[in-house]
This record gives sequence, C-alpha cells and structure tokens, in this order.
Amino acid sequence: MTPSASRRTVLAAALAAAAATAAPVAAAAPRRTGSGPAPRAARPRRTVDHHDWTTAADWARGTHDGTGPAPSARAGIRLRRPAGTAEYHDPHTGRTAAWEYATWTGPRHPLAVPATELVAAWNAHTPPGTWITVEARADYSDGGRTPWYVMGRWTSGDGDADIRRTSVDGQKDGRSSVSTDTLAIDDAASGTRFTAYALRVTLHRTPGTTATPTVHRLGTMGSDIPARFEVPASVPGPATGRELPVPRYSQEIHKGQYPEYDNGGEAWCSPTSSQMIVEYWGRHPAPEDLTWVDPSYQDPQVCLAARRTYDNQYQGCGNWPFNAAYAATYPGLQSVVTRLTSLTDAEHLIAAGIPVITSQSFLATELTGAGYGTAGHLMTVIGFTPDGDVIANDPASPDDPAVRRVYHRREFETIWLRTKRYDAEGKVRSGSGGVCYLYFPVDLGPVQRAALREVGIR
Repeated sequence: MTPSASRRTVLAAALAAAAATAAPVAAAAPRRTGSGPAPRAARPRRTVDHHDWTTAADWARGTHDGTGPAPSARAGIRLRRPAGTAEYHDPHTGRTAAWEYATWTGPRHPLAVPATELVAAWNAHTPPGTWITVEARADYSDGGRTPWYVMGRWTSGDGDADIRRTSVDGQKDGRSSVSTDTLAIDDAASGTRFTAYALRVTLHRTPGTTATPTVHRLGTMGSDIPARFEVPASVPGPATGRELPVPRYSQEIHKGQYPEYDNGGEAWCSPTSSQMIVEYWGRHPAPEDLTWVDPSYQDPQVCLAARRTYDNQYQGCGNWPFNAAYAATYPGLQSVVTRLTSLTDAEHLIAAGIPVITSQSFLATELTGAGYGTAGHLMTVIGFTPDGDVIANDPASPDDPAVRRVYHRREFETIWLRTKRYDAEGKVRSGSGGVCYLYFPVDLGPVQRAALREVGIR
C-alpha cells in the first residue's frame, strides 16, 4: 500500500472531477464476487493509444539539436555536441549549476484515441554527470495547444552529485494540468480532448566533459477511459492454469527502513513490484550498488529500488514512469507504462511469459483475501488458476512467502479497471482505469512480440 497516494491523484484530475458528480446509484449495479467464470461480454473497444520511438528510423524522424544516433546495437540518441549551456536550480538541493544540453524533438503524433490523459515514459541510461528532461506538448480538439509541460527530470543515480529526480508541480494553462506523471484535461465533461502530441527530450551533462545520457525508448500513452464504477466482465482465456516463476518480495518487512524514501517500506509497493519483475528476467543489482544498505536488512535490492524510483517532488516511490525507467536501467531490459482494457489483455501477456504490474485501489471488502483497503496500490499479476482467478504477487504481505495470493477474477478486474469508486466514507474517488507497467527484454521472441502487439506495444 502507498500512503502517499493521498498526495497524488491516482487518476488525473479529469476523472476525479467527473467522479465527484456521478449519481450514487451507479455503485449499486450487481457485482459478481465468486471465483467462477463471469458472463461473457464483448471485448471492450480500444480506449488507449500507445506509441513509442524506439528504432533508428523513429529517431531520424525527429528534430536533432545537438543529439545524434547512439553507437550501440540498440537504437537510441545521445548528446553529440552541446546546443548550449543553461543553469538549472535544483529545488531539492538548493544548488544552481550550469549544464551543457542538446535536444531531440519528436514529430507530432496524431492520437488514434482522442485522449483526456497522457502519460509519458522513457528508457535511458544517465552516467554520473548527466540527466534528462522529458517534456510533452498536446493539441486540443478545438485547435489550441498546450505549452511544453515537464513530465519528469530523470537521473538513474541515487546521490546528490548531479540533480535529484523529480516531477514538477504547478504546471497548468487553465484547460489542462500535470499531476505528478499525468497530463490531463481539467474538465473531461466539456468534451475537450487531446488530439495529438509531441515529445521533447533534453540531454544534460557537466560542461567540458564527454559524458552523455543515452535514450533508447521514448513514448506516451494517450487514453480516454469511460467514467465507470463497473467494468465489462471477461471470461478465462489463454493463460488459465499458467503461473510465472516471479520472485516474491514483501514491502512490509521494510517498514521503518530508510524513512527518507516515503516513510520506509510500508509505502514501497511500486518499487517492490518492479524489483520482482526485474529479477524475474534474470537481472540483479551489482554488489557495489548495495553497499549503502544496512547488512542486517533482508532483500536489500528492494531498498535500492525504492531509492532509485523516489520522486523528490511527489515525495514517494509511486511515480509510474520513474519505476519503468528504473527497470530499464538493467542491461537488456525495456519498459512501458500503459493501460489494458481487460484481464483478457493480461492473459495474452502472461501466456507469453510477460508479468503485468497493476495499479488499483479498493476497500477491504472489495477484494476477498487481501485483508486491507488502499487508496492506491501496485501488485503483480503472475498467472491465472484453472478457473481463471488471478494469481498475484502482492507486496502488501507480512513476509516474502506470503506474497503469492489468489484473488477472485471479477473482483480484481473491477478494482483495477474502474475509474470511479466509493471510499469508506461513501465519497466518490478515482481508480486507475487499468494502468500497468510492462517490463520485457530487448531481445524478444515471436510469441512475446505478438502478445505485446495485441495490447498496442511494439
């Protein structure tokens, strides 16, 4: 569980505002809570446009100002020559320093799904003395355009020698605004939508050095999820009876450890889930990366994941793109943040061997066997029982062996995919609308590629 969810709208402000005006009767729709198959429903229409720049041809379509192709087997961009030097005042250290920079500006991407929300994500390597800024600018459906919004200032390091990783608060133009990692239309009920967007990434380095960040993947999820308390039911499909051998890590055993990172492990659901999947793919921190961790602490790599996903502005480890970017710092791994439309989507991925980290919020009574309620929590879908129920690695467990849980399919699908819910006081709150992280190797097999294409990822 993540107590910091109260400091961050889990969905963007648009869905929260729509939820606040909803008629309470919507919550009274019949809810299936058993573990058996739910009635068959038509597969939901696509409500997500996910696009990434990953290939040499992709990067060539953008505008380079001091950037150029990365000299590696994996396509990407690097800082070839400075376009200029600029000062950056780090609000979290109080330090002002000059940095050389170069930029890549992507082409305008028309959205196949006119969107109320945009979430940008990236895969980058930032050696000491380097960092990146990712920005987005969107077109409105009435012909207007947003300013350039900062979607994140990122470094993979965990010290103070460069900058501190951060989102940027207070960005708005009266029609849209940024909430930590999500750019959203302020009033979705107005009918205004984002119809296209462009991304810009700025690569920074210490003046006079040859160090450079390298960006291998840059993309955005645009979505327009229906405002709803209930979601269409899916039936068990291609992954029934399949369970992936994902390591089990508990966040709760880290309670009180390193409270400077969002009050310690009790709030580390996101980095704990991320670390499970990083290790599922056979990647591990180098021993020298763990020397700062108290040797008496179990699973020190979870402490590292918390430290390297911590957002100094949000003051938590639950920034979605920051978690994805952390996973992609491991050799041969890449990552995206997206939304899925049903558990059928998740089954296609599980059947191909790709676990799914999901974001959900619920009352204790809404998820049988969880034993807790939460305003926002990340866990990992690792398989499905023969009856189609969800097998999840839930880090909100008392110890590592207890992490594996089985949750009723219909309950899980509802708490993950809905955009509106009631809290314990009967107030309307937002839900994630199917947000998930997907981490997978750079070198994919044909089955994995097909499964990712099925959910809009290339």
